[in-house]
Amino acid sequence: MPNVRGAGTEKSRIIIYLVMLKISKKADYALMALQYMATVQYGEMNGLSTFRVVNTKEIAEEHHIPLELLAKVLQTLAKHDMIESQNGPKGGYILAREPRDISIAQVLAAIEGPLGIADCYHEKDDHASCDQMEHCNIRTPLLKVQESIVHLLSSMSIEDMMEEPPLIIVESRKKEGVQL
Repeated sequence: MPNVRGAGTEKSRIIIYLVMLKISKKADYALMALQYMATVQYGEMNGLSTFRVVNTKEIAEEHHIPLELLAKVLQTLAKHDMIESQNGPKGGYILAREPRDISIAQVLAAIEGPLGIADCYHEKDDHASCDQMEHCNIRTPLLKVQESIVHLLSSMSIEDMMEEPPLIIVESRKKEGVQL
């Protein structure tokens, strides 16, 4: 379960340590791309708006992301109405909604599918994939953990990732030198 520090006040900095819960590289790239687009399109430089279309190559180069994989990720985000494609020689992508209206949970669900910490939470009434369903004593407690995680991710937006310093920082504990 993520360790969240600083969640006591509304504007406190939230640091999420991902230990066992892990998002895919595609989801990571989606969040990086959306944060970059939001900063370019809704940020300010010297008091002036910096709004402009952002192309795939620019994002890939800025964040060292494989271009082909990023293109697929951006297509998925467009299918889920988070970004819009702009055609033409200066084409690329723009956010389809305000950064505050795109939650981290929406991005993860668009890229990875339904959010869940156990396979049995992804399946409606078919629990055939779990041999322990009849005898499972952790399903209800895990459901509470999952609901808390989904609530937390739903309460965080791309806008939160734009602040300086960012309100949301996702780090690995290994990076801090903490033994796992």
